[in-house]
Amino acid sequence: MGTLMRAHDWAASPLGPPERWAVPLRTLVSVLLSSHQPMFVAWGTERTLLYNDAYSEILGRKHPEALGRPFLDVWSEIRDDLAPIVAEAYAGRAVRMDDITLVMHRKGYPEETHFAFSYTPVRDETGAVAGLFCPCIETTEEVLGKRRLAAESDRLRELFRQAPGFCYVWRGPDHVYEMANDAYFQLVGRRDIIGRPAREALPEIEGQGFFEWADRAYATGEAFVGRDVPARLQRHPGQPLEERFVTFIFQPIRDADGQVTGLFVQGSDVTEAKRVEAALRASEARFRAALEIRTVGAIYFDMDGRITDANDAFLEMSGYSHEDLRSGLVTWQRMTPPEWMEHSETAFAELKAIGQTTPYEKEYLRKDGSRWWGLFAATMIDDRTGFEFVLDISKAKENEAALRELNATLEMRVAERTADRDRMWRLSTDVMIVHRLDSTITAVNPAWGTVLGWSEEELLGASALGLIHPDDLKATHVENERLAAGRTTHRFLNRLRHRDGSYRWISWTAVPDGSLVHAVGRDVTAEKESEAALQQAEDQLRQAQKLEAVGQLTGGLAHDFNNLLQALGGCLNMIRRRTAEPKLGPLLDAGQQAVDRGAKLVQQLMAFARREGLRPEAISVRDRVLAMTALLERALRADIRLETRFAPGLWPVEADPTQFELALINLAVNARDAMPEGGRMTIEAENVVLEPGDPTGLVGEFVRLRICDTGTGMSEEVRDKAFDPFFTTKEVGKGSGLGLAQVYGLARQAGGSAWIDSELGRGTSVILLLRRSARSAAAMETAAAVAAPMAGCSGRVLLVEDDTIVASIVAAGLEDAGYEVTRVATADEALPLLAGDAQVDLLFSDVVMPGRIGGVELAREARRMRPDLPIVLTTGYSERVAQAEGVRILAKPYRIDDLLRLLQSVSRERRRSGQM
Repeated sequence: MGTLMRAHDWAASPLGPPERWAVPLRTLVSVLLSSHQPMFVAWGTERTLLYNDAYSEILGRKHPEALGRPFLDVWSEIRDDLAPIVAEAYAGRAVRMDDITLVMHRKGYPEETHFAFSYTPVRDETGAVAGLFCPCIETTEEVLGKRRLAAESDRLRELFRQAPGFCYVWRGPDHVYEMANDAYFQLVGRRDIIGRPAREALPEIEGQGFFEWADRAYATGEAFVGRDVPARLQRHPGQPLEERFVTFIFQPIRDADGQVTGLFVQGSDVTEAKRVEAALRASEARFRAALEIRTVGAIYFDMDGRITDANDAFLEMSGYSHEDLRSGLVTWQRMTPPEWMEHSETAFAELKAIGQTTPYEKEYLRKDGSRWWGLFAATMIDDRTGFEFVLDISKAKENEAALRELNATLEMRVAERTADRDRMWRLSTDVMIVHRLDSTITAVNPAWGTVLGWSEEELLGASALGLIHPDDLKATHVENERLAAGRTTHRFLNRLRHRDGSYRWISWTAVPDGSLVHAVGRDVTAEKESEAALQQAEDQLRQAQKLEAVGQLTGGLAHDFNNLLQALGGCLNMIRRRTAEPKLGPLLDAGQQAVDRGAKLVQQLMAFARREGLRPEAISVRDRVLAMTALLERALRADIRLETRFAPGLWPVEADPTQFELALINLAVNARDAMPEGGRMTIEAENVVLEPGDPTGLVGEFVRLRICDTGTGMSEEVRDKAFDPFFTTKEVGKGSGLGLAQVYGLARQAGGSAWIDSELGRGTSVILLLRRSARSAAAMETAAAVAAPMAGCSGRVLLVEDDTIVASIVAAGLEDAGYEVTRVATADEALPLLAGDAQVDLLFSDVVMPGRIGGVELAREARRMRPDLPIVLTTGYSERVAQAEGVRILAKPYRIDDLLRLLQSVSRERRRSGQM
């Protein structure tokens, strides 16, 4: 996203070029580009959108076209949802959403999405809300996952409820009803049974054996099966008991340790089947009539097992026809699967022995070989003929199998979730706690020992409030009141005492459960410390950006002022050349001195703007300090006296003069602020020779410069950090924290060192060691003052200068010296002349000009087109911006004589090299 943002045409957007962006906006853009969490900024009246890589994944197909567009236009499909929230933030009120549902068109189709986010108003330098900042988290998958899990749970419960046979769950030795399906409620008369012990819910079945069988199954863990058991129930209030017949199983339910915790009961109301059985024992006359029943099969068979007759219902069940029966080949043995043969032969033997069979279930084979389930009961009509009713229970068996599978699945899921819960309790790295509403601890997990050093024995029965940091007790009481009111806690922060006495930041999620509270806490101490460090870094970044903005403004003003000085100095020089009036001499000298002082001031401004490189030279500390006395006195107040003391014969030192003077000004400002009631500032200098083993670690000859004040002094803690960049004890906006850092940097650049001697109430002394220069300051100043004599000038100069006043004065000076001058205002005008046949012996161009290219690019093009052409560049900015290979640089403001000497020097160098 950083590359995409830099390539974006911001000048065409409401935000304008990035260099004109407000400091808060640039800070927020820097923060979101370095974050892995989805973040965006909406800025200005158009709510222009800027975002990071993580947020681009939320945008989907809207990225990258969304960058720089109005926020509400990007999300036009949810504008009505977002507009009130955006308006709230722009009104200066922060908005937080833990879950919001939005229908987005980000992948080419509408989709339901869920988000948690906060809209934070962002104010500009005037204090007005200029935009909003939003970190967000998409929770769509989490919400939809919970919804699917709930739907699955509901589906399983619905299957349980609609099961054709009755089923219910008893818990505990008292057989408390936990759940039951519709079929069971229908059986027991729709009474209120859930949550009640069985003996209380169904008192009328006491003594019928059911409770005794249930107690035995619970105690032994062995299933009990009851078949066709009569049960006398009061199915309607105030009505007499009704007899029903049920077939059922008491299946024990075990926990993870194998202990029986309840019974799962499944069965069928077989009252109707019992009635069919009774009908089978009716008279033979009624048997024939029964053959006409369409839902119950009926057959006649002989003692060899041949089926001699059957009704249509049985023929439909079995797939045979009357013709098949008349063939004599259809027998019950042929219709019985091999695994059921023994069971069927036992039932046939019972029939022959006592004249009837107990109704039982078995599988049958159809004519086509497929299988079906039947419930049958047979009776003997005479010695040779038997009669049998057959009920197709295939559907019931399928439902029963499905119910058994459901039962197994439910038990397995319950066991798995119980095991997962126990495993999470033991292995979680987050602290878990169960406490009463009065904060008495009833359970903690092992993570308490790892995170906070407390053992379970030390915490059980104690009050959790005893571990809370005193400053967090009030907020914790408020949160406990919310829990007591039944509300859940999300991401509540407080500090808990570690066993070693320190405190840890814990983020809590808590859920009330009756008289108890279940809570999970995560140690976020590292995150809190990181947030504090990040805030400090952001404050320092804002300060640096503020200084950079001031520096840019200062550098621009210095450039324009250089052009004014250049014009003024040029005019004075031309007047001096063209008049011999003695009375004008002193005036011209005074004017030139003012221009030189202005040029010196511009150099200081350029250095502050970080646009001037270091220019170390041999300087006299005494002369520099005395020359700055008036400036230093203006930096101090009238109630502060300035004193200077210099030892005789001070050595010159090697330092950048501008940086040296800036350091003295910084020290004077600090001294002034340390003496609010007035006082004295003293500047002393002396020569020192440091021998090997000196505590400073330096060896050789130095000038020791001491700047002392009688102010408030520094504490040891402040003194140790005083030279650190951005460290300041002043109020916000009254100090950058760079003054003493610049002083220390000057001393190091000058080959020495610096330190502070200070105590509270005793004042402050800043001591600088500046290494002695191998050059003589006086000799350098003399050499600089001696100018090489100018010989006669000739040749054709192409002058490129956009300032018309400067251009006219420089052209006049060159023409007076003997040059022919061609003037153009921009590099774009100069290139055609260089590319054509124009006679040009020397190119003299400004660096910063309007147009397509500047002076440096012009020099490169000129070197390519005319390799032998001498080139000189001039600039009012730093000389570093004008660096080009083989090109001489002349800094503005310059004197015409200096320009002429430089042009002659360049021409001579070209002639000596044989290139001109």
